[in-house]
Amino acid sequence: MLLVTGVSGALGALVAERLAGREDVVLGTRAGLPGTRRLDFDAPETLPEALAGVETLLLISAGYGEDDTVVARHEAAISAAEAAGVSHVVYTSLSGDGDHLTYALAHRWTERRLRNSPTLDWTILRNGLYAEFLTWIATPDAENRITGPLGEGRLAAVARADLADVAVAVATDPGAHRNRVYELVGERALGGAELAEALGATYAPGTLAEARAAIAASGAVPFQVPMLASTYSAIAHGFMDGTGIASDLRTLLGGREPLDALDVFVKAVREG
Repeated sequence: MLLVTGVSGALGALVAERLAGREDVVLGTRAGLPGTRRLDFDAPETLPEALAGVETLLLISAGYGEDDTVVARHEAAISAAEAAGVSHVVYTSLSGDGDHLTYALAHRWTERRLRNSPTLDWTILRNGLYAEFLTWIATPDAENRITGPLGEGRLAAVARADLADVAVAVATDPGAHRNRVYELVGERALGGAELAEALGATYAPGTLAEARAAIAASGAVPFQVPMLASTYSAIAHGFMDGTGIASDLRTLLGGREPLDALDVFVKAVREG
């Protein structure tokens, strides 16, 4: 049996849609919604029952948070999986070019924890940043300007739907992907000027200091300020354009062409 976590999130919801109706799949949600098992990483006592009879766990990264919070959630999930006799964990991590991002540490810790497990087989899906995520950092303002400090940098963004397709393909046939790490970045790197042109907007990048102040003033919780500022900086300074990353995306999509990240971004902005 396959258990999918995080189905209340955007990626998990897409995975759940693709697996709907399968008798060999169960879904885990924090609230234990109808048709799901209650699985709350912040309440470890819920995990043994949620993992009963599970052979494969698709562990979708347990949300944004401070490093110690995310690490504790993932440790609880992995330890419970070991205790329950789970055979294989498929984990949605962060692409290999993302180590300059402030939120990379919890992902790398989780990868190491899985590699060091005495009982679990594992597969690590190193997901690139979503094309949809660009709407957080590059949506035009009221004057139709993209002011996010992306500089001349580019992002090898990937459509969330493609990552969901890959997760389903791997998690439903885990033996074929035993102890493998896959890089899943987009094939087309996008820059701020290109994003603006696609929307009929102007690209007028500000500074990191201006962006940091705007994020803080927006009501973001404290950890989100360095999270987003580091994302701007890593893109602007050329660390997220996919250079040097041999992406496995097309292969794991069965050879089909990935969705166009620019089209995905434009649609997401226009749908609001």
